[in-house]
Order: sequence, then C-alpha cells, then structure tokens
Amino acid sequence: AGGEGPLARAIRAKLDAALQPSHLQVLDETPRHGGPPGAETHFSVVVVSERFSGLPPLQRHRLVHAALQSELAGPLHALAIVARTPQQWQSDPNPPPCPPCLGGSKLEPRRE
Repeated sequence: AGGEGPLARAIRAKLDAALQPSHLQVLDETPRHGGPPGAETHFSVVVVSERFSGLPPLQRHRLVHAALQSELAGPLHALAIVARTPQQWQSDPNPPPCPPCLGGSKLEPRRE
C-alpha cells in the first residue's frame, strides 16, 4: 500500500475500522476513466467481512457507503464494490472484472 494516495489510504483506514475485513483491496481506477494523474476520483474495493453474513448485497453496499460517507460527498466520484463474506470469498476468491467506463472521459470530443 506504499504507492497509495491520500484518498486511497483514507478509504482503506475507514473500511478497516468499520468492517474489520479479513481481506481488503482498494484500487484507484482513475487513470482508466481519463482522470488526471493523482486525481483519485474512481475506485473499486473488494471487502471481505463477517459483518456481511446474512445481509443481502444492497445492505452490504450500504455499510460500505456509510463508512465512506464524507469521501462520497467530496472527492470520490465513483465506487465499485465487491462485498463478500469470508465463506463466499473462500469458495471464489476472484472479484468480477470491472465493467468498461461508459463516459465522462475528457479525451473524447463533446457532442453538441
């Protein structure tokens, strides 16, 4: 985690504190979405926690969103979440592939 920026470190610290995950992956995907270097606006997280046991996916995502409320209100523009129990992660330790970015790129010409 040495190469992480300040927002990535904040995301990691808050998810650690809120969910005590047995596995946590925080990935800055800003460059894939046309963001400038160091912008830290698009992230994906893989969170494996006992706190998710018995909860449907929506409730799991709400726990992640609650932990990152201030980041989502400010610099964090997009967040992809994989939220699994340790048992689910043990049976399939591969997060699904990220979908392609569908817009917002500053590199594409604007249509009027």
